Amino acid sequence: MTIQATTHLNFRGDARAALEFYQSVFGGHLIANTYAAFGMPAELPGADKIVFGLVAAENGFRIMGYDVPGSAGGGLVGGGTTRRENHTTVTEQALFVSISSDSLEELQGYWNDLVVDAVIVEPLAASAWSAGFGMLTDRFGVTWSISVS
Repeated sequence: MTIQATTHLNFRGDARAALEFYQSVFGGHLIANTYAAFGMPAELPGADKIVFGLVAAENGFRIMGYDVPGSAGGGLVGGGTTRRENHTTVTEQALFVSISSDSLEELQGYWNDLVVDAVIVEPLAASAWSAGFGMLTDRFGVTWSISVS
């Protein structure tokens, strides 16, 4: 038997934009079902928001997301800042999304796409534990930890 864990992100109204962005970075297919598609009357506020979203790519990337009912303003529910201070990572966030690859070249491509309108926490560079490590918080408030395996 096998098990697969997939990060599920809870957004405040911009799940569709975030999932479309992640699909543009990592490839794969996007499923974005709205509350209306699952029976909410289309005229109600929030019916066009995402109740089930998934990006899944052949390269193994998978992420899920949805819009928390009644939440607005964009970003993650429970989000916060992440920064480096005195060679440590200080954060208010409950989780990071971590990706890794054997290839720094492959990771550099993902980094270059994710970093647009992002806050760099730690530049992608060689570290004591990896040929390449970096952290950033993207435009949707998701902090990514990126490293060469």
